[in-house]
This record gives sequence, structure tokens and C-alpha cells, in this order.
Amino acid sequence: MTAGRQGAADTDRTGSDTDVETDFHALDEPSDGVPDVVDTPEGLARAVGSLTAGTGPVAVDAERASGYRYGQKAYLVQVRREGSGTWLVDPVPLPDLAPLAAVLSGPEWVLHAASQDIPCLDELGLRPAELFDTELGARLAGLPRVGLSASLEYYLGVTLAKEHSAVDWSTRPLPEPWLRYAALDVELLVQLRDRMERDLEEQGKLGWARQEFAALCEFVPQRDRDPEPWRRTTGTQRLRNRRNTAALRELWLARDQIARDRDVAPGRVLPDGTLVDLATRLPRHASALASDKPERSHSRQRRAEQGILRYQRTWLAAIRRAVELPEEELPAPPARGDGPPPVRAWADRDPEAAERLTVARAALARLSEEVDVPVENLMTPDTFRRVLWRPPTPPTAGSIEDALAELGARPWQRELVGPVLLAAIRPA
Repeated sequence: MTAGRQGAADTDRTGSDTDVETDFHALDEPSDGVPDVVDTPEGLARAVGSLTAGTGPVAVDAERASGYRYGQKAYLVQVRREGSGTWLVDPVPLPDLAPLAAVLSGPEWVLHAASQDIPCLDELGLRPAELFDTELGARLAGLPRVGLSASLEYYLGVTLAKEHSAVDWSTRPLPEPWLRYAALDVELLVQLRDRMERDLEEQGKLGWARQEFAALCEFVPQRDRDPEPWRRTTGTQRLRNRRNTAALRELWLARDQIARDRDVAPGRVLPDGTLVDLATRLPRHASALASDKPERSHSRQRRAEQGILRYQRTWLAAIRRAVELPEEELPAPPARGDGPPPVRAWADRDPEAAERLTVARAALARLSEEVDVPVENLMTPDTFRRVLWRPPTPPTAGSIEDALAELGARPWQRELVGPVLLAAIRPA
């Protein structure tokens, strides 16, 4: 048990190791009441003025309509700062958030799971210069559960309800219970940050956290770099040949255009499973569009039936385009990445590499327990495997560190995991 683990939370815990009674305070009302929604330029000016007069870090959160609307757009932005209170900003009627971006450009942001919110905030012109991610901080601190409510329980003895986390935030007007939930999400973020920072410092991990937070400020989601997003459709392994793959591409593009035009999540137009089924069967007539393989849930099955019926001409046209496509224009097989093969193939492809991986995995697991940090945070699995599959030549501490740096590993990760890799690659 690391030093920071002991006494980090101020909650009273009694009982045995297997029977622990914990009395948490339920946080169900913002300290200043539920704020009004800022949805006019005048209201935004008041919010900016108040936030400018505030002090210290700024707690920031965003609510999306994932699963309901097209894309990952933010439909509500929550901001809280000492001396200013909480502000709930509706970006839909406020296309210009430059004044808010200006006031937020200086102070440190405090977010929970920053990689989820940074993309949609960036779309609004809001980007942190520095941040503190309480979810990532909880991982580095060794917390067994890293959700916002669990982190608040651990450090502040407060529990937070999450009953509105998956609602349709594009709804207008937003119901008062949802607004209360949104305000509570930033109510104690700064206090949580301060307690977590102290814990990380006591454990000797604050420097690690700061390196991770700095990298998050440059975060770009993978989907924004993907030239062929249709290949990420769930179930593509069922496709038999390039013609089926072409059909999936045409169907995916047709569905994406419908979803974009209607501003709904693509899965609400037609589920992935139905898309792949059509691409596999290549039905040529409306009567053959329906599948005898039902979707996994009643709601998906209903959407599949409605989507097929409503857009049957669109799906048939997409399939026809794929069927009539010349052989030379069919999509190529997925480009083989420059990374290692699946782990299950290592023993056949390169037994020595497979042995290196076995040894390194065991050592990394021991290191994870020793420093109380999850394995995946010590080093991303892809980076770990790349170096083991094709080690630098010659394998030295310096060459391995250089290889890790080129793959984006932070200095603290290179310092801890570099020796693990070197020992597996060049055993004594």
C-alpha cells in the first residue's frame, strides 16, 4: 500500500475487510441552487464577466446527445470557478463563444475523463492550455474505481447520482432535474482536484500526472484521422469478399448521409448489424431486404424494421452500385498496419518474440502492482507490443527509450517500463 492510499478519504469506515459499512453524504442539490441556462449574448456576457472576476482553476464539463444526434456535438457546457459559481451555457443558440473561450484560455481546466469532452469543446472553439483530469488522476493514484462519483466518495466522502448521464441533451427546454445533474457534475471538481493532487504528490506520482495532462491538451481523437471510417462498422468480419465490402461501404455512406441530414445517430437510421447483413446477402429486391436474423434487442430490431421500410430504395440503390462496380474499383483489403500481428499469432510467426512478450507481460504486471498503477496506464498495449515485436538494434537502454519516445510514451513511462522491455529483449 502506497503512502497516498492511507487516509486519503475523510469518510468513516468500519467493519472487516469483507464487510465494510460506509456512510457517504449524498450530493443532490447544487450549493447555489440550479443555475439558469445561459442562452443569449447578454447572458453570456454576464457569465464571462463573472468568470473573469473568479479565481483559481475552472471546472469544465460538457453534455452530448450520444446515441441520439449525429456526431458528438456539445449541447450544454458547464463551467464553475471560485468566486463565480456555476454557469450552464447552451451553445445551440450561441454560435459565437469567443468571449467564453477568451476567459477560459488562461486558467487550468479541471475535467473528468477529458478525452471524452475535449473534442466536442474544441468544436466550440474551447481548448485548454493546461488541465487536470480527475479520471486519469484517479487511475494513477491507484483508485479501484475511477468514475466521478467513486472518486468523490473516496476523497470527499460524497456520492453523486448519475441517473441522467445517458439522456438526450439536445432536448429543449432542458428539464430542471437534468440541469441539476449537470450543475452537480462541476460542483466539487476543483475540491476533488486539490485532494487528488495532494494524494498524487504523497505517492510521488504528481510529475507523472502532469506529463499525462500536458499530453491531453494536444489530444486528437482517432476518428478524426480515419480516412475510411466505414471500416469500423461492427461485424465486418462477417463479410465474405471485396464485393460485400463494397456494399458495406455504399450502405454506410448512404446511412451516414441520411443521419447527417436528419441530425440523428446513424444507428437510429439502421443498426450496424443490419447494415452488415445487407452487405453480406446483397438483396436485389425490396421483398428480400428483411433479414431472418433478428437484432440483439427489441429496440434495435424495431429500428432495423423501420429503417429498412422507410429507406428501402436507398438501400437497394447502394447495393446496386456495389454489385455493378468494376472489379478494379472494389475496395482493397484493409491495409496491413505497420504494427505487430495479433498476439495469438506471435508463437507461429516469431516464437522468440512470443517469449519476449510472455516475459515482459509478467514483469509489467508485477510493476503495476508495485507502483499501484493499471498496466494500460503504465504503457499502451500497442506501444508495448511494437517494441517487443521488432526491438531496436542493438537493444540498449538508450535505443529502447528512443523507440518509446518516438511512439509517444511519456518520460515517466519510459523510465519505468524501459527496463522491463530491455530485460525481456536482452535477458541476462
